Amino acid sequence: MAAHSHNPFFKTPPARFRIGALIALWGFCMACCGCVWNSTEDNPDYLPLDDSEYPYTGLPRLVIDTENFSQIRNKTTKIPSQLQIWDEKQPSSEVIELSVNGRGNSSFTMAKHGIRLRFDQKQALFGMPKDKDWVLVANQRDKSLMRNFITYQLAKILQDSYAPRNHFVEVFLNRQYMGVYLLVEYPKVAKYRINITESDSSFFFEKTKDQDPDDKYFESRLGHTFVIRQPKDASQKSIALLKDHVDSLEQKLEANDINLEEWINVNDFIRYYWIQEFSKNIDGAFGRSIYLTWQPGNLIEMGPVWDFDLAYGIGNSSVMSSNDWYVRYQGWYKYLFKNESIKKRARQYWKEHRQQFIDLADSIESASKILTSAAKNDFKRWPVLDQDDYWPFVDSYKNYEEAVDSLKEWTLRRVQWIDEHL
Repeated sequence: MAAHSHNPFFKTPPARFRIGALIALWGFCMACCGCVWNSTEDNPDYLPLDDSEYPYTGLPRLVIDTENFSQIRNKTTKIPSQLQIWDEKQPSSEVIELSVNGRGNSSFTMAKHGIRLRFDQKQALFGMPKDKDWVLVANQRDKSLMRNFITYQLAKILQDSYAPRNHFVEVFLNRQYMGVYLLVEYPKVAKYRINITESDSSFFFEKTKDQDPDDKYFESRLGHTFVIRQPKDASQKSIALLKDHVDSLEQKLEANDINLEEWINVNDFIRYYWIQEFSKNIDGAFGRSIYLTWQPGNLIEMGPVWDFDLAYGIGNSSVMSSNDWYVRYQGWYKYLFKNESIKKRARQYWKEHRQQFIDLADSIESASKILTSAAKNDFKRWPVLDQDDYWPFVDSYKNYEEAVDSLKEWTLRRVQWIDEHL
């Protein structure tokens, strides 16, 4: 087995493996059962991978074994685990120690659920900056498998200050094939992620509809729930500081008595708005996964964009059509769009950037070429392509290509509708 010197994860097998024996063992395994190692105990530098039923498709495979093969039953219990990255016929990383737990809101209730990864040591995965915290997004109700991916690409093209980096992978969990996932940087305050000062008065927070028992949160003047993600374990003094600022903003928004430039980064808000409005994202309509930052003396800023598996025509009857405004009537936006200056700047932004939204169809086509083979594995494991009889499976397709074409056509119709009603 050749050492991958270019890969920081790869570790040359220890000297106790005699080269001849290793070659013989490798040949036997490959001949008998594809990419299979009999047990981690016999070969501590390898996690078992059996891809005889779900063969290699060109995507990296993440092989994860939890301690005692424990199931991921909730979003809070962190299970000690091991992970190894596999190429086509051999590992491209050492066995890495980490913990895993569930992630997602309604998506965690699905059979193919999201997984949060926390490594014991910082890891630079697939060229992305080192960090301990990552997520595996399942995208099961998104039959294109790419709605999150194309949105993060769009945010990057529109020069958002931070768009989550990501990489498509296939996941094997506890010797079972789980399907195609999007490995994404977990949104957190860090040098290469949300890069703000870490202090008791420097805030990264989330507008959401629910919160976990240990979350630090507050209800705003207009009844919105905000969870404070940074500072961690925020003090009552810190919570009160942020709440007072948000309440003051909402009071002025409600009274339409505000110089917006003194409160928010308007250009940032408008870019964030158009990504959410264009995609008709259910969560983005001031529901949940709305991230913001604020530091005293600075403006409130939106982002990063996050969670788009209920967007681009899937979710419920109000968003399936590519017609109509959606996000601008929700949350803070319904007040912002009473301001003529905001409406004018929003129109101008669309005119200057509409080509980037049109080009999203090309991104969809490019991503589909990466995913077509892997999608066959995924829909073999989870045969949901033709299901549309219960939420959230509100669309039915004969094959993956049809799902991709439907998404592409929806985005182009959306551009046309916005052009006609701007």
